[in-house]
Formats: sequence, C-alpha cells, structure tokens
Amino acid sequence: MNLKYYFDYNATTPTDVRVFKEIKPYFTENFYNPSSFYRKAGEIAYSIDTARERIARLLNCETSEIFFTSGGTESNNLAIFGTAYKLKHKGDHIITSSIEHPAIIKSCKYLEKNGFKVTYLPVDKSGMVDPDDLKKSIKNSTILITIMHANNEIGTIQPIKELSRISRENGILFHSDAVQSVGKITVNVKKIDIDMLSLSSHKIYGVKGTGVLYKRKGVKIDPVIFGGGHEKGLRAGTENVPGIVGTGKAAEIALLEMEKEEEKITPMKDKLQKELFNRIPELLLNSSASDKLYNTLNISVKYIEGESILAYLDQHGIALSSGSACSSNSLEPSHVLLAIGLKHEDAHGSLRISFGKYNTDEDTEKLIEVLPPIVNKLRNISPFWWKK
Repeated sequence: MNLKYYFDYNATTPTDVRVFKEIKPYFTENFYNPSSFYRKAGEIAYSIDTARERIARLLNCETSEIFFTSGGTESNNLAIFGTAYKLKHKGDHIITSSIEHPAIIKSCKYLEKNGFKVTYLPVDKSGMVDPDDLKKSIKNSTILITIMHANNEIGTIQPIKELSRISRENGILFHSDAVQSVGKITVNVKKIDIDMLSLSSHKIYGVKGTGVLYKRKGVKIDPVIFGGGHEKGLRAGTENVPGIVGTGKAAEIALLEMEKEEEKITPMKDKLQKELFNRIPELLLNSSASDKLYNTLNISVKYIEGESILAYLDQHGIALSSGSACSSNSLEPSHVLLAIGLKHEDAHGSLRISFGKYNTDEDTEKLIEVLPPIVNKLRNISPFWWKK
C-alpha cells in the first residue's frame, strides 16, 4: 500500500517542486567548488550568498550571521559544544529543558560526562517552561541556556522572548532549537533577542542534509569540525551547494506563504481534533497550551499502544507517528510525554498527527473515517481495556 495520506510533517516534509527545480542544475552543469578561483566557481559562491540573504530575510538578521551546517542536529551540537569549549574558562553550567530534542539532550549528557553540570528545567502539563524556574537555576558558572522554541512532539511554543530576556539580564548566551517553528510561524531573531538559533531545511520543504545556525554578530564560539576555512572558519567542509540553494529557496517561499498555510491547516486540524474526541472514548490531549503550533495534534489512546495503531493505519495508506521520529527505534515512552506528567502506559499510546501544506480536506476525512474503527478493534483484543 502506497502512503497516500501523510500526517507526519514534523518528521520531514517533501521537497517543494519549486525548490527541486532551482537546485537541479547544481548537480550537473553548476557542480563547481565555490572555493575555487575561476569565474564559474565564483558564480556558485554567489548562489550561496543569495541563499544566505533569503534565509536572513526569513529570520530578520544579517547575512553574516547565517552559517550553513548539515542539519538541525549539527547546528544544535555546534551551538552547545562550541559555547562549552569557548567559555569553559568562565563556567561549566548549562541550562536546558526536560523536553528538548535528543540532539540537545544527548549533547548535554555527553558534556556532563566530561565535567560540565547541566540543569534540566521541568515543564507543566502543557509542556511550558516557567521563567521563574529559569531564574532560580542560574548560577555564577552558567555559560549557556538552550531551550527549544516549539516542541516537535506536542507543539508547545515556549515564551522565548521572556526566557531570552532573563538570559540577557544575566549575561548568559541563549540558544534555541527552532527546527519546528521556523517556516510555520514568524521567527524574528531581533524581536525575540536571542544569540543563536538552529533550523533544518527538510522541515521547511527544503533538502535533507542541510541546516542553518544563526549566530548573532559578536558571539564567539569554537568550531567542532576542522578543515578548511569554510563558513568563516566556523564550519569546515566543502559546501553542500544544492542543499544550501534549496534551503534559500524554501526560506523565500516560507516567508511568502506561511500565513496562507496556517489559514488552510488550522480548520483541518481543529475538525480532526473535534471529531476524534467525539468518536473515540478515553482520549487524552497531550498539551492544552494556548500557544502551540497550529499544525500539531498529539493524543494518547488509552489501553492500547500507538505502534499497533500505526501498523493498521499504514495498511490504509495513512502515515503519522508515535512520539518523535528521531526516537522511533526506542521501546521507551517519549521523554516529552513523561515530562508533562503522562503515565508510562498512556505515553505508549500516543499519536502525533502533524499537518503540512499538501494536506487536503479529503485527507482529514479519511483519518476521521479510519481511526475510530481501528481503535475499537484493538481495544476489543486488549486485556487492559477489559480490565479497566
């Protein structure tokens, strides 16, 4: 069965055909190394500069503040390790939240094994960090605060402007993993006043294997990949020109079409949520935050496992996820859902439904039609359902 109904846009997005059209020549006739000195190579370097300008417009920053990486994970690693290594003479304490992406959590865990100290801030039942908790966690040795903008599993949008203000008042660098927010909502780095931000191309209908680290002018961090002097010495390695060009085009499209996408998706997601809660008893809404991504719905179906539901949905050509795609090989329940207070068994029954610009009303109707009978079938053979 081919996947006809796709509801996993937080995991990855298809490359926009306009992006694909723009990058095709860079695989064939425009293949030159931008670091070479002949004219055609200079044209490729200009294409990279153009992409940098497009991304800078999306984030409202200077082109000199945009650095290309291999993806959101590398951007997060560069921000965390680059800061830790650069400022270790000033302090050894980092603050993050308990619901960060594994690219953040595992980086912090590694630093803990190597002498650094990390505070993992709790969140409320909606997945929100309390700014007062951040204030209380700051020490004289704190060198970095890294808190994601929007959560990839439950969609909660953090009060980044307030959190970054606290960081600024204490003279501490602030980084945000904005992989899920950029391209969906307006992310103005000047307005939210942050020092570093990560984004990933394949989350905004761009190209896999390409990411961006925004680094505010004047912020000093160490490189973590060494080689040539690419990206002003911060990130060595011959540039992924097709990926970079594609990211620039995707950023340009996002800036023009974000509002239209939200207007299209919001009523579909709202209808789906209403109908599922009307038709399926004992559902849990994971995060009731008033400020969350319009495209993301995370629910838990009590008494059955989410993976079983996914298998049946796949037979109908429907794709969505249970928890985070980056953690899908783990048998452990989502750390995000546990952090907001879910029981282990309810976290195992979670479904993340994330919409994108290619979803239609037909897709929504199909999921409304198919999911309730699947739940009913699985509950009928679940001993937990009958023992409740």
